[in-house]
Amino acid sequence: MTHSEQVLEQAPTPPAGSAARREWAWARLETPIGPLLLAATREGLAQVLFHADERTTRRALTRLEQLFGGPPLPGIPHLATATAELTAYFSGGLRSFTVPLDWSLSSGFNARVLHALASGVPYGSVVGYQDLADRVGEPGAARAVGAAMGSNPLPVVVPCHRVVASDGGIGGFGGGLETKRLLLALEGVLPAPLF
Repeated sequence: MTHSEQVLEQAPTPPAGSAARREWAWARLETPIGPLLLAATREGLAQVLFHADERTTRRALTRLEQLFGGPPLPGIPHLATATAELTAYFSGGLRSFTVPLDWSLSSGFNARVLHALASGVPYGSVVGYQDLADRVGEPGAARAVGAAMGSNPLPVVVPCHRVVASDGGIGGFGGGLETKRLLLALEGVLPAPLF
């Protein structure tokens, strides 16, 4: 199972019969780190999935249809905003995302950690797992912070690539370590790859 599939599997599932239909749309965006699948609702960007090949996209769309109670629309304004902002980010022209976020695919401790990450770790900086645990008032939860990063439904926009190990290593990353290195190089934290 890929990281993208794991994130979707971990998403809160509405109780049977209780989910109201939520309007949503999706797009696939080609980027320097590979294709990303983006899904947005009327509330904001809800999902960013790495490695969005045909198989991953098909499985993700099936799961998103279940989560949002029906098929996608052709487009939603937040999806266009997310696509434009991610394109600008990857070209080096954007340092801070303004697209509204729909946090419905995250909850509990994971959501608290991801909110702290999104609001407190700016472009070009990094934070340790332990420091992030301290920031959310859970000093013994560094490992749980790692799990929260793995559950992040909005990678890149909610920058889990900026969370690193306390020993100076870059730590793990659901999108793959090479993807994490490329994102950190784009932001000037690591030197750019030579080739």
